[in-house]
Order: sequence, then C-alpha cells, then structure tokens
Amino acid sequence: MYIHLGGEKIIRSSELIAIFDISIEKSSKVSKQFIVHSQQDKKLERIGEEEAKSIVVTKNTVYYSPISSSTLKKRAKILLEI
Repeated sequence: MYIHLGGEKIIRSSELIAIFDISIEKSSKVSKQFIVHSQQDKKLERIGEEEAKSIVVTKNTVYYSPISSSTLKKRAKILLEI
C-alpha cells in the first residue's frame, strides 16, 4: 500500500517510521539535531513549495510535507486496518 505525502510524492506504507507535527522541530532539541543531521546527510526532502505542516520519517528519507500530521496519520491508519 502507499501513502500520499503531498505534491507528487507517494511512499510505500512499509517504509513509514513516524509522522510528526512540524512544531516538534522547534520544541525539541533532539528533533532539531535529527533534522540538521538529515540535512547534512542529504536525506531531507521538501515536498512542494507550500509551508511544511508535518515531518515524515521513512527508512531512507525525512520529508517536510505540506499535509497536516493528523491527515497523514489518518491515511496511515486506514492502511493498517486493511
């Protein structure tokens, strides 16, 4: 199964590790370090040009998604119930 992250980006649900609200980046020192490390390793990808609302962590990449974390979590939950 697949999850649409926004724009033209779709990932396999088996690749998904976590979905966070974008506010976690500002409120947590560990999260900020994780994002900086992902940028340095060139594993951070921004989807579209809209403002990011969520951070999606997969096995190989970290995405800034313009779709809210609650919407993405609902999409992932639907896939888990199938």
